[in-house]
Amino acid sequence: MAAQETLINLSKISGLEIDTKEFAAYLDAQDKLASYRSKFLIPKKCKVVDSTDFVEDPEEECLYLCSNSLGLQPVRTRELINQELDVWANRGVLGHTSHPIDRPWVSIDDNVVPFMAEVVGAKPLEVAVMATLTTNLHILLTAFYTPTETRFKILIEDKAFPSDHYAVESQIRIKGYDPESALLVVKPRNGEHIFRLEDILEEILIALILLPGIQYYSGQVFDMKTITQVGHEAGCVVGFDLAHAVGNILLELHDWDVDFACWCSYKYLSSGPGNIGGLFVHEKISNNQDFTRLTGWWAHRLETRFHMSNVMELSPGAQGFQHSNPSVTNCIALLGSLEIYHEAGMAEFRKKSLLLTGYLEYLILNNDTLKEKIKIMTPSQPESRGCQLSLLIDENFEEVFAYLCDNGVICDERRPNCIRVGPYPFVNTFTEMVMFIEYLVEAIQA
Repeated sequence: MAAQETLINLSKISGLEIDTKEFAAYLDAQDKLASYRSKFLIPKKCKVVDSTDFVEDPEEECLYLCSNSLGLQPVRTRELINQELDVWANRGVLGHTSHPIDRPWVSIDDNVVPFMAEVVGAKPLEVAVMATLTTNLHILLTAFYTPTETRFKILIEDKAFPSDHYAVESQIRIKGYDPESALLVVKPRNGEHIFRLEDILEEILIALILLPGIQYYSGQVFDMKTITQVGHEAGCVVGFDLAHAVGNILLELHDWDVDFACWCSYKYLSSGPGNIGGLFVHEKISNNQDFTRLTGWWAHRLETRFHMSNVMELSPGAQGFQHSNPSVTNCIALLGSLEIYHEAGMAEFRKKSLLLTGYLEYLILNNDTLKEKIKIMTPSQPESRGCQLSLLIDENFEEVFAYLCDNGVICDERRPNCIRVGPYPFVNTFTEMVMFIEYLVEAIQA
């Protein structure tokens, strides 16, 4: 419990009690990422609370703990998008090749791919920024799911995100198999919420493994390195949905030897609702000409793309999986966030994340009211979770969640009794963790 040991040591050094706002302020004063909060637009309570009876100060900010669902808008995003709108207004189609800020639209994704590669631990060659999460998942499964008479099953987790489940089912049917026999679902053991690694590794004599980097409901981090290694030893293709992992935990997709992965960018990466996704294909296989892949114009090499020969010359790496030219405004919105990650570094982000989430966990477990009423579903081991705690509340769940919303505390609910709380290192403070506990205690007592 490294985070809690750190908190106890800092409490001794400061002479302050851990569960006080004074100690939280002490932590905030030492926070190397504190200045990044000003780089995001934080909604005001008066804009998110339906009843103005709960809002006294119109400038008071809400307590936003929902970046695991939708990240807040970076301040720079509007400026970046307006720059492209100006180019469109002033230059029209010429913006594709002649751009006053040196961001020609024909290669707009070149501005974000290197930064994205940093976030996922990959080489730029292995990353493409394109489409959306489920579309990218279909693109990848079309190429990587090659069932045979002896290997035709796909392993996913129980309560997979619905989009993943539906995509896998449809891919199985497209390839001529029945999900009843070809879809293998691994579940937590009876009475447990967390998936055990040994249970996953038992089920590997299959065609393909598709698991999340982080399970969206529980917040559990999967051991992607071990799963990939054991899967490859058994002859499986191994891929991951990183929707809740990208921009959240340290990823090393290249070094872990992952075959493929895909993700969205509107959660921790804060690129905007429904915005552009990304995919990874390991360089050892990305140029495999034998893939039965879905192709489009943008998969063709840029050097000869506009020759219009209709003879495919695949772009190297993950770019060979692209279809159409990516949206300029979507890429630029993503750039506004990735610049922040590039400047701060994922290592520093993760360091604060461990302490911030650990602090929230400590406050819950050591509060007389909460420790009797709330169960934390998310693993207690810091390395097995990211910027999220999933709280199970069995009594008056709807009323508790409504109370939080009415007081400008933004998190999300997953029925029947789960509230997901996402402390985000670039925005949230240690003081806000104490504030959240106060609101949660009030909600339960009310």
